[in-house]
Amino acid sequence: MTNNIKEKIQAELQEAKATGQLRTENIREIVKTAVSQVASELKDGSSELRTLVKDAVSTVIENLQDKGSEIREEVTAAIEGALEGVNRKRHDVIVKSQTELKQIQAKLDHQEEQLQQEVEGMLIEIEHTSQDKSANIKSGIASAINAIQDSEEVALLKKRYAQLQAQLAIIRANLAARYGGRSVEIQEYLHDAQTWYNQACPQAEMMVTQVEEKHSHLDNKLGEFGVSIARKERQLKQHLRELLLITADLFKDKEAGN
Repeated sequence: MTNNIKEKIQAELQEAKATGQLRTENIREIVKTAVSQVASELKDGSSELRTLVKDAVSTVIENLQDKGSEIREEVTAAIEGALEGVNRKRHDVIVKSQTELKQIQAKLDHQEEQLQQEVEGMLIEIEHTSQDKSANIKSGIASAINAIQDSEEVALLKKRYAQLQAQLAIIRANLAARYGGRSVEIQEYLHDAQTWYNQACPQAEMMVTQVEEKHSHLDNKLGEFGVSIARKERQLKQHLRELLLITADLFKDKEAGN
């Protein structure tokens, strides 16, 4: 099996050389396709998978020796392709689990919202009962209701939660791009990040100039991904890494400000 994959990769590399198509994106795709075909027949976590990746990358290196030391990008493409190919099956399982988790989370959010609405309704009813009471009793009831309703601390925790979810969605987009995720999957993660980010940073929020600029930068970056998602894989991964750094930097500044 190892010899077969070496022969397959070598033949396709030679063909790409002959036609002048031996570019990094082609190398990554050649290795990815060859490895994924063999990896689908092997058991997850087996030593054969590690051997498969090693042999695939070494085959590329052997076929590029004539380029001398200038093979960094090609070797990087070979490694990325091998990892994407060997992890495709496992990644598909992760995507399925993520979908199921989102469905459960949506159900929980709906139930929590219903519960919150019911509690608010009950508190309003209690407040109405105080209309014909003395000023002292009204004040006492209002104070009790305010103590039960969401405090500033709860609101801050909800904001922190939204920030973390936005960061987590961007991390997942980076991981998906690194390990063979499809463009529609990456786009979905970035949409989630935009949704959570908007909850964490409402437009009405007052921010210092530096943080406001970073807020605008991140917002623009997220908005650009509808177009950049169709760009070359390497460009996409670079933009995702930049987005991750911007997000981490922004929320770090917001922590310091708070």
